[in-house]
Amino acid sequence: MKLSVMQENLARGLAVASRAVSTRSTLPVLANVLLRTEDAGLKLTATNLEIGITYWVPGKIDADGATTVPAKLFTDLVASLPAGERVDLELQPADTLQVTAGRFATHVKGIDAEEFPAIPSAGERPTTRIAQRVLRQALIETTFAAASDEARPILTGVLARFEGNQLTLAAADNYRIAVKSIPILDPVEETNLVIPARSLAELSRILADTDDPVDVVLSPARNQVLFHLEGIDLVSRLIDGQFPNYQQVLPTSHATRAVVDREELLKAVRVAALIASASANIVKLQVSSDGDAGVTVSANAEVGDNEGQVEAAVEGDGTTIAFNARYLSEVLQNVSAEEFALELNGPLSPGVFRPMGEDDYVHVVMPVRTTS
Repeated sequence: MKLSVMQENLARGLAVASRAVSTRSTLPVLANVLLRTEDAGLKLTATNLEIGITYWVPGKIDADGATTVPAKLFTDLVASLPAGERVDLELQPADTLQVTAGRFATHVKGIDAEEFPAIPSAGERPTTRIAQRVLRQALIETTFAAASDEARPILTGVLARFEGNQLTLAAADNYRIAVKSIPILDPVEETNLVIPARSLAELSRILADTDDPVDVVLSPARNQVLFHLEGIDLVSRLIDGQFPNYQQVLPTSHATRAVVDREELLKAVRVAALIASASANIVKLQVSSDGDAGVTVSANAEVGDNEGQVEAAVEGDGTTIAFNARYLSEVLQNVSAEEFALELNGPLSPGVFRPMGEDDYVHVVMPVRTTS
């Protein structure tokens, strides 16, 4: 293997691909990035066996070949080389990669490319396509609500329900649910996939703020899904199991509705959370429906107390409800609508957050029981 690439192109590719590198595997090769010449360029691949990322770097090939080198070392090395320099890569005996740039020459010991796991490619026909901007925003608004612990593995994934011209994403842990529906470009038969939230979080970082499509390819064995955009592939395993029927816990009516400015409510919750973090992280929302309509956000702990007022347009009965401050903050900072409608049915029923003017998103948060 012998080739030349530009430092900035190689550094960018390594920054993307290395996000899939395993940090806890007992297989040494999974801590490496695979370098292989292909299609008049260099193909970088990394995987932790749950997610794999492939990135194509343009270059000038003098001799084909492949090897793997430690991902962190190689990424840091390339990032440290002078910007704008040409980087020459040459594979020498015993899987040693010679890296030359300007007046710098480094030898990095690697592992035979044959030991690297096979990663599917985007050669198959796309199952469907989705505008990158649309999918990226939908992932930002849902993946944060998935469970982070492995007690119920199915909840560490996001349900992707393809039906006709629409994709519905649903993420939930035991205390909240986020549901978002978006259009897809090619109609498909009804298909349900549960994709690890970690994989989708990485995908959201790769997707661009553009209307260019990302191809979605379901593997023939239906155990992996691949996302392909120009120069990059991301493949993820799927989670086996039945995702809970989230629709049956979505409230269909409300006794109280308060429309609030998202930024103002987020500001009040963040200030209250400073006090709430000293106890059980509980903040209270008191919705007043009288002539002084609004929402009071408060927290009380041994270290002190806090109360903030947020203007609101209120319909229905006044009520008080308590939530985990983190759950409130996360929905308010990940969904970018200017105003939210907060729909309530008393202190013990779930609270529903709907961004105004967006009928395709709903977020449900379970309340916290308090003594008062």
